[in-house]
Amino acid sequence: MASLAEIRARLQAAENKQGGQSAGGGDKSIYPHWNMEEGQSCTIRFLPDGNNKNTFFWVERQMIRLPFAGIKGEMDSKQVMVQVPCVEMWEPNACPILAEVRTWFKDKSLEEMGRKYWKKRSYIMQGFVRENPIADDTTPDNPIRKFIIGPQLFATIKAVLMDPETEELPTDALRGLDFRITKTSKGGYADYSTSKWSRKESALTETEAAAIEAHNLFDLNTFLPKRPSEVELRVIKEMFEASVDGQPYDTERWGQYFRPAGVQAPGGGSNSDAETPAPAPAPVAKAAPAPVAETPAWEDEPAEASAPVAKPAAPTQKAEDILAMIRSRQQK
Repeated sequence: MASLAEIRARLQAAENKQGGQSAGGGDKSIYPHWNMEEGQSCTIRFLPDGNNKNTFFWVERQMIRLPFAGIKGEMDSKQVMVQVPCVEMWEPNACPILAEVRTWFKDKSLEEMGRKYWKKRSYIMQGFVRENPIADDTTPDNPIRKFIIGPQLFATIKAVLMDPETEELPTDALRGLDFRITKTSKGGYADYSTSKWSRKESALTETEAAAIEAHNLFDLNTFLPKRPSEVELRVIKEMFEASVDGQPYDTERWGQYFRPAGVQAPGGGSNSDAETPAPAPAPVAKAAPAPVAETPAWEDEPAEASAPVAKPAAPTQKAEDILAMIRSRQQK
């Protein structure tokens, strides 16, 4: 018969796995604005980065999504998505995936495939949720929340900094501005184009100021993924080729490095989710732009805010041609 400690451990492990399958990777400090119902709005007050060396009140994250046709060895497994860090966060033109994908945009027939594997930007910020319409979201003991912001919202957030009528930073403790996120839909996807800044300045409340004093501001760099090692870069390339080939995700081969949400490492290790940022020793560096003809202009919302991705079809002749092209270059 199992002991009380064993029962508790199993229950905790089950909760952790379930949490990893939910939006935000189970990290309750992340505010899931994407879980709002259509037509709802929340009000946020952004705060500065705890890292005084950061000019901005955000850090940029670049990730690449690798879709797999299920998990190897599991019957009736549905499509899974694995997110890996794009090395161009740290070094321009150093990502092994984008090195291949950039060449695809020279061929019109490969553009759709290129879109699938292009890097996705998001921005990590912090602040208070002043008005919260999400019924099942509870404020943690530390009320300073983290926000994962997609490019559409980021453009609206950034615009206030370029407005000549803005006299103070929106994160100013005394004369800052609230930001109101409104969720609508367009073409089956979440749309935040009606979100806007408040026109009225306001000071932090005594409760908010006390929370900053008690908990301190986050160093946002610590929520970026770590830079992949040489071994991890080889794994990323291998996973990329397998994804293009329409293969299922292989936990035994890659589970120690990168895993879909809710999937445990071989041997029953702790759950890993690429949506939960890991500590990073170095600040993010914005990648130098590639030639216009090779760089797609679109950007996606964070994975949690996107509509479900359709299950990939079986490998096509295009995928086979791409793989042959990749392998041919590797042999040179």
